[in-house]
Amino acid sequence: MRFLKDALLFLVSIAMCVVVAEGVVRYIDGYTIFYMPLSEPTGLASVKQDSVDKVPRAPGVERDWFATEPAPLPNKRAIPDEWERIYRYVEANPVGGWTFRPSDVFKVWNTSFSGDPCKHWFLRHAPGQLFLYDAPDGQDRPPYRFLPDVTIPSGLTTNQIGWRGPPIENPRPEKTVRIVFVGSSTVVEAHHLPYSWPEYVGHWMNMWSKAKGLGIRFDVLNAGRESIISDDIAAIVRNEVLPLRPDLVVYHEGGNQFRPASIVEKVPTDPVTRPSNAQEPAAVTWLKAGARYSALIGRIQAAFAMAGAGTGGGGEWPKPDYKVIWPEGLDEMSPQLDFARLPVSLNLIQWDLDQIRGDLKSIGADMALSSFFWMVKDGLVVDPVRHRYIIEQLNAANWPYRYRDLERLAKFQNRYFAKYAATHGIEFLDIVGNMPFDPDLFTDAVHTNYAGTRIRAWAAFNLLVPIVEKKLADKAWPRAWPAGASTALPTFTPRLTKLECKK
Repeated sequence: MRFLKDALLFLVSIAMCVVVAEGVVRYIDGYTIFYMPLSEPTGLASVKQDSVDKVPRAPGVERDWFATEPAPLPNKRAIPDEWERIYRYVEANPVGGWTFRPSDVFKVWNTSFSGDPCKHWFLRHAPGQLFLYDAPDGQDRPPYRFLPDVTIPSGLTTNQIGWRGPPIENPRPEKTVRIVFVGSSTVVEAHHLPYSWPEYVGHWMNMWSKAKGLGIRFDVLNAGRESIISDDIAAIVRNEVLPLRPDLVVYHEGGNQFRPASIVEKVPTDPVTRPSNAQEPAAVTWLKAGARYSALIGRIQAAFAMAGAGTGGGGEWPKPDYKVIWPEGLDEMSPQLDFARLPVSLNLIQWDLDQIRGDLKSIGADMALSSFFWMVKDGLVVDPVRHRYIIEQLNAANWPYRYRDLERLAKFQNRYFAKYAATHGIEFLDIVGNMPFDPDLFTDAVHTNYAGTRIRAWAAFNLLVPIVEKKLADKAWPRAWPAGASTALPTFTPRLTKLECKK
């Protein structure tokens, strides 16, 4: 084994020398070689051509637009050395299974949510400091906002109100249609990705407008943030979105309140049981540290895992038996919105959707719902190495629920969203029905890699085009800013607070 390790490291050294000799910086698996330690990978930046062609295009949309990129962010900033140090410290010293994550250091926590941070179940793990702010309505939702007008070590760049993306033009220019996307991690996206999918949507909307000679600019904004649920989103709309007076708000979320236990009579308490071939080969362990600093070694680690079938073969793990009890009287194909016991938290979500819809109506803004993609189906088999996080999320994180039940509930949730939209006369963007079912587009069961980000954006863009076209033809958009209405942005003042919590 020692000989094998030495031989592999020798080959790695030769490969790295070749890269240096060529005088270029190469990328492997989305990492930049020689960046120490490695940043998070961006995934596949190029997309399989058939994936692009599987997304239906709206009339007037050119296929070549897909390959174009948004303009570089003018507000991207240098990251302070002290921030890098703190980020790497938390990364190297995780607590409670990543209870407090490195990016949490750079969130601004709502004091009504945090209370005494040293008594909070996870904020007490902060590394001696915390950013705090006071919510304008004194409520504890949302739990946090991102620091405004910064770039943080995770890669996230924010505008002047702490949303991901470029600066907001204020006041809103004339002949500008403003669209805001709200949701959780699948909207804000992984921080290290160069752009989120709403940013791509805005880029392509402006290309479409220019090609059509409309003289209309599209201002597409991203109010998403990870680990939040529907009542947080409702608070974000009320406190942060309404002051911007958007023409349209798109709600995209369906993972953080997804509770399969809602249709299970008695959830088994058996511990997670991995297949015998899902144990990590001993040969891979020593490579882990090296893979943190070298994408080449990471490839070798993956090869060892593949040779040892270290993730269980790519299929569903054996699960304990349980009994599914579908709520009596609930129409699975056409859900009744007034049903008292909707699965997967949909009664709570409906309450918040009603709140959002009412708040938007008060300023004359429109609302749209989108379907939510779960990379799951009965009998799904994926590559055990490339798709290991899909396997982990479906089997370990969603233990002990079977793929077929997760698939059933995901489809039901999207039928509910479609029914809600139709009942209340709001738009429904069926993103799931308009992008390919391809594990290579996903990092786990709900989050896309960079290739998937572009495909999801392409699907959403093509679904929005006919909606926008009709609104423009009807002269419903862009709406005029009401006379006398405030143009003040929903800014806030973070304050850095030192903590001395007893661990």
